[in-house]
Amino acid sequence: MPVLAIPDEYAALTDALRDFVDREARPLEEAHAQELQETGHITGAVELRRGLRKKSAAAGFYQLFMPEEVGGGGIGYLGMALAYEAVAATGSYLAGGGGLLPNVEGPTPVLLDCNPEQRARYLDPTMRAERESAFALTEPEAGSDATKIKTRAVRNGDTFVVNGRKHFITHGAYADYVLLFAVTDPEKGAQGGITCFLVDTDTPGFTVARKQQTMYDDHQAELVFEDMAVPESQILGREGYGFYSAMKWINGGRIQIAAAAVGIADMLLAKMTEYAKQREAFGKPIGKNQYVQGHIVDSLVELEQARYLTYVAADTIDNGGDGRMWAAKAKYVASEMVGRVADRAIQVYGGNGYMTEMGIERHARMVRAMRLYEGTSEILKTNIAKGLGL
Repeated sequence: MPVLAIPDEYAALTDALRDFVDREARPLEEAHAQELQETGHITGAVELRRGLRKKSAAAGFYQLFMPEEVGGGGIGYLGMALAYEAVAATGSYLAGGGGLLPNVEGPTPVLLDCNPEQRARYLDPTMRAERESAFALTEPEAGSDATKIKTRAVRNGDTFVVNGRKHFITHGAYADYVLLFAVTDPEKGAQGGITCFLVDTDTPGFTVARKQQTMYDDHQAELVFEDMAVPESQILGREGYGFYSAMKWINGGRIQIAAAAVGIADMLLAKMTEYAKQREAFGKPIGKNQYVQGHIVDSLVELEQARYLTYVAADTIDNGGDGRMWAAKAKYVASEMVGRVADRAIQVYGGNGYMTEMGIERHARMVRAMRLYEGTSEILKTNIAKGLGL
């Protein structure tokens, strides 16, 4: 693989993002430092992140990865990777998770299918962080195989009547609108039978059934649709081709996760290295112990491998390479890597690492989900194998 040259403007961008974290996110976290230390969470984080998003949008960061023709920064995949890595490496609780750069609530290429009226109502305010979305695809019986969704949208004149249930919908309880994927032609299925609708969350028949508590947070929700009437004008893109719209962001989402995993691992490596130098046992720093050194060195080399793969994957996609294959490789390697690094960090810290006050266990819980969303590690390996002709 060629050695990548990082453009100077990307280095300036990552510096600016770190400055934003220090200027806008850190003071908020310091005001809630005791709660974060004791519980690993901040009460009111949803609203605090909303405020950060608006400041990020005003600074031009939040819409960086959207095309210039819709008001974005036109930054490619490599720039995206560097940006998400830089923010994740700060370890900021509030800047991550969509606080500075968009997560599921923000602008994605899926919204480029908006017609002019939809753009004014959905895309433009989302770019300004004035409206927030959620991606409503997953169902209780359709996870990795999203083509098996059962939520139905039945045409009744120029309106569709929607019935069904979605779960594990990140930001679903807080969104202003959702990108809802429903079956409009059961016989065609994913080959022309799944339609994406833009649905405001105050639409009659739309209910947030419950928040779903995970090992890290309660940002997932179960959504229920009961005889919900949606006008034909709310179709995003072409009727029946919603699944193709859904796939528009799959490569970007996977590169984003890979880069964030690299950034978190970098932060954890720095913390465990410094701790190993300072913490003493049996009359010497624990970093002099070969077993501790092994945890740190293994983490270092695995991190560097994942970082290089992520950069090469992003650069290759920018230059017209096989995005599905490269994004799958980067996400698989980086998400598996960061889990091992987080576990080693706890081991280096010992009992202290298991306590919330050190802030290490919080990251270990958070990164566990990276091996699940946007394609499980098993699904990604299957995709890679197919790319090899297996």
